[in-house]
Amino acid sequence: MKFADFKQGMVIHAGPVTVTEAEILEFARKYDPQWFHTDVQRAQQGRWGGLIASGWHTCAMAMRMAVDAVLRDSESFGSPGLGEVRWRVPVRPGDKLRLEARVHGVRVSSSRKDLGIVTWGWIVHNQHDEAVLELDATSLFELGESPSA
Repeated sequence: MKFADFKQGMVIHAGPVTVTEAEILEFARKYDPQWFHTDVQRAQQGRWGGLIASGWHTCAMAMRMAVDAVLRDSESFGSPGLGEVRWRVPVRPGDKLRLEARVHGVRVSSSRKDLGIVTWGWIVHNQHDEAVLELDATSLFELGESPSA
């Protein structure tokens, strides 16, 4: 999707992706090795009643859906960061996640006419239509040469 295709208020849907136990364990062992992400047996006795994905893994899956649906082959080159990130419901093996991204704003930078800025809110839902992740994102887009004065 190109920067010019973004419109305030539009909603973009992506997914679903199915979460596997193997992926949860692999991600957590490498990046977030807390027992409720890495120890299947102990997690059964824990607060969550079973293995859950790292919130950062959930963010990574959301990012992959956004890239596949929107950002691949666009002029996007990065982000200055995220606003609030909220993990609402644990993600479990077998969950089917889908992304709903609502565009809040689209503008060209006032100081750099070659820079496009999209602000959007992402909500990831599971197969029960529960929101598992909510975040506010900003994406930057290269618009080419600045026009001559």
